[in-house]
Amino acid sequence: MVNTQEVQGQWNKIRGKVKERWGNLTDDDLTIKEGNVDQLVGKIQQKTGEGREMIEKFLTELTSRGGAAVASAAESVGQYMHAAGENVAERYDQVANRVSQGYEQGQELVRSHPTQSVATAFGIGAVLGLIVGLALRSR
Repeated sequence: MVNTQEVQGQWNKIRGKVKERWGNLTDDDLTIKEGNVDQLVGKIQQKTGEGREMIEKFLTELTSRGGAAVASAAESVGQYMHAAGENVAERYDQVANRVSQGYEQGQELVRSHPTQSVATAFGIGAVLGLIVGLALRSR
């Protein structure tokens, strides 16, 4: 037996497959009036001469394939998202390790050459101060 709710929910997708199978059906033939799928099956049977069981089987296969396709797509998306999450976590760990190593190297450089480090920091600060001062004056 055809699941009426599934047919109604997926009708726009199913309609094209029904027209492929039975090309002599018109859009008017393929309207579901007041949710009555039995009338639709009767109309298809009348226009095509196909047996009721065959029509219902075809509609059932279409609705079950649609549901399976959605489930398959959802599973694929879930797997992709899981892999993407793992990739992001791995990249985050790599960046965090590199930043930590750079910070440690900077600390070691300052410890081994304190005078040069202070002079460099002072020089950079003075240059930046001049640039900002000139930029503010020109306005």
